[in-house]
Amino acid sequence: MPRSGRRKHARLGLPPGSLVHIGERKIEKVRITVMDYDESRCHEAVLDDIEQAAEYRDKPSVSWVNIDGIHDTQMMEAAGRIFDIHQLVLADIMNTSQRPKYEAYDGYVFIVLKMLDMQPNHKEIIAEQISILISRNCVITFQEAPGDVLDALRDRIRGSKGRIRKAGPDFLANCIIDAILDGYFEVLDDLSDRVSDMEERLIEQPGQNLLQRIYAARRECLLLRKYIRPVREIITSLEHNESGMVRPETSPYIRDLYDHSLQILETMESLRDSITGMLEMYLSSASNRMNEVMKVLTVIATIFMPLTFIAGLYGMNLPNMPEMHWRYSYPAVWAVMLAVGGGMLWFFRRKRWV
Repeated sequence: MPRSGRRKHARLGLPPGSLVHIGERKIEKVRITVMDYDESRCHEAVLDDIEQAAEYRDKPSVSWVNIDGIHDTQMMEAAGRIFDIHQLVLADIMNTSQRPKYEAYDGYVFIVLKMLDMQPNHKEIIAEQISILISRNCVITFQEAPGDVLDALRDRIRGSKGRIRKAGPDFLANCIIDAILDGYFEVLDDLSDRVSDMEERLIEQPGQNLLQRIYAARRECLLLRKYIRPVREIITSLEHNESGMVRPETSPYIRDLYDHSLQILETMESLRDSITGMLEMYLSSASNRMNEVMKVLTVIATIFMPLTFIAGLYGMNLPNMPEMHWRYSYPAVWAVMLAVGGGMLWFFRRKRWV
């Protein structure tokens, strides 16, 4: 069995909530950063140890604790102890194959999403899991490695742009999710451009290489569907606010997120329909080309059937055949064969079969 398969079943036989990292280890050392801010100030720090994050748990200001690297079991246990995170939640955070979801616990909300990005060569979509915990005083994000789509949000906090510094952690979480959705738009725009290019090539230069590209785009679209479809349910759960973590003034922004999610889903479904249509068009075109070839070969074989019969008949060399010793037998046979072949070809053209 491949190594990846063994990692997927690493929890077999273990009690529920056992902390086992499932996925690729993308960073050697865990990196912990904090942004603590209110309307008048913004403080940033890089922490040497997760224990130092305890002071940000109950501060009156808004604290954003970001943890890059989820493979360290001891660190995850300490984070769970400091922020009162349920053991099952910690286990879900360390499982990078987790389906995007929303769960409400006593004192916080737990959200799992996928951050999407496109490689520079536009050949593969990169997906990274991000886990978000929203409490009344802080937001904690767990990522697999440094580098994300949230740098513009950090700049907004530093520069006190918009209402970010005047709002609470629920609005910060809303902005994080919004930045992730913006990343979805960028990936879908890139995929849309490639689909448009493939549609043009399908008419001008169909070929095996194009078919491979269509199948690759289809796989990417299915992968995006798996990551994106649950987002609508997550935002709906946030909007219902059963946990009480979303303030009334943040609700309109949550509804705006829902509109964004619907737009993303519609774009994705449109792309999927386009890719399916291209695949059907390519297969239909290939079938038509094959039919044309088969038609030509059938016409040729049909013309040669009576000619083969005539050649076989006079190739028997029997002594009593009357035409065998006739002086003009050879050109006569040629004349008959040419007349039969020409007549059949004229008949096929008259019937518009060729």
